[in-house]
Amino acid sequence: MFENLTNKFEEIFSSLKKEPSLNESQVDEGLRKIRQALLEADVALPVVKKLIENIKPKAIGQEIIRSTTPGQMIVKVVFDEIVKILGDTKSDLNLKAVPPLSLMLVGLQGSGKTTTAAKLAKYLERNNKKKTLLVSLDVYRPAAQEQLNILGEKNSIQTLPTVKDELPLDIVKRAVSAASLSGVDIIIFDTAGRTQIDISMMNEIKEIKSVTKPTETILVADSLTGQVAVNVAQEFKKTVDLTGIILTRVDGDGRGGAALSMKFATGTPIKFMGTGEKIDQLDVFHPERIANRILGMGDVVSLVEKASQDLDEEKIKKTEENLRAGSFSMEDYLSQLRQMKKMGGMEGVLSMLPGVSKIKKQMDNANIDENIIKVNEAIILSMTKEERQNPKIINGSRKKRISGGSGADPATINKLLKQFKMMTNMMKKMSKGDHKDGIPPDILNQLK
Repeated sequence: MFENLTNKFEEIFSSLKKEPSLNESQVDEGLRKIRQALLEADVALPVVKKLIENIKPKAIGQEIIRSTTPGQMIVKVVFDEIVKILGDTKSDLNLKAVPPLSLMLVGLQGSGKTTTAAKLAKYLERNNKKKTLLVSLDVYRPAAQEQLNILGEKNSIQTLPTVKDELPLDIVKRAVSAASLSGVDIIIFDTAGRTQIDISMMNEIKEIKSVTKPTETILVADSLTGQVAVNVAQEFKKTVDLTGIILTRVDGDGRGGAALSMKFATGTPIKFMGTGEKIDQLDVFHPERIANRILGMGDVVSLVEKASQDLDEEKIKKTEENLRAGSFSMEDYLSQLRQMKKMGGMEGVLSMLPGVSKIKKQMDNANIDENIIKVNEAIILSMTKEERQNPKIINGSRKKRISGGSGADPATINKLLKQFKMMTNMMKKMSKGDHKDGIPPDILNQLK
């Protein structure tokens, strides 16, 4: 996420931080590079102009030019201005209404509206303890209603049963009645989209809104479309008065232009980001944390929050007990691999750490394969229970059987066994306090 922009900013700030002092021409050159990086990231021109216009007087001020750390001071100025553009503080959903209250999702076809509806329902059930009802109003796209019903069934979310040939406004009335009878707190309406904005779509949405009276009218926009997404947001804002935006496919957006442009262009806060295909991959949009990521300063707060949600405390506690007892097994290692997968693998964790581009370069130079987690998991799952508890018994014939079951060649299995042995020895030492210098360098080599 925002990888291209982050890399550019890290390069710019790295050169500025090396200078013991800065003159006005050096600051101007830095701002020129920042402007270029923003434009290449598909940030809207008015946003770029406003950012530079706000940054420049502060960046060339005497307090920065004469500062003992001018480079750091400029980073702070840029950070503050990006936060302002993104929206200062996170914007919570308005859930203050007599239940069942309504949330309405709008957007173009293919923006991820239906999947986002299910993600939002799950988020509200998990974080706000709200009972939700999913309702599809898309009677035009083949199997659109069925798609939402399948998502609901798969993720244990209540959905309104489909009635053939029913019109959107009739569906709305039936949904409100069903929600009142079943004690639903929130109805999420998934409206119909089109491949492009047209008058009939907008008129239908306005009519639906007048009946549902939603506390939130949220645009679901594909961040990968960049400036197009911003233009779409402006059109919807004019027509149906949006209260929020959810950006989808942010995990595949290396540029970040849509995120940086949306709030400024529409005056509408970004409330969530879709960061993957899984039902729980919907993150609250925190402007300060996003600014940190864009500037290469990481997002450790979100990492800790994600860990607390995703990691199994009982399994972690059991692993710690095994470590202290000196009985770390392949079962424990498998548990750790799965915990890492839950958090998005090595890349998912690294993306939230400061200096992410440097860390990724180190991984690339070390030839560490992100898929190693999946490969190692397959190998361990192909072992017997006895082999997982005591890998020392794995001989040539056992390796051949494990290779057939996992699809990994014997050399990869040997590498895992060697890596596991070194990790076990290291963890035993660390649990006894023998390794005060951290992880030995040769561990990194064993990940190659």
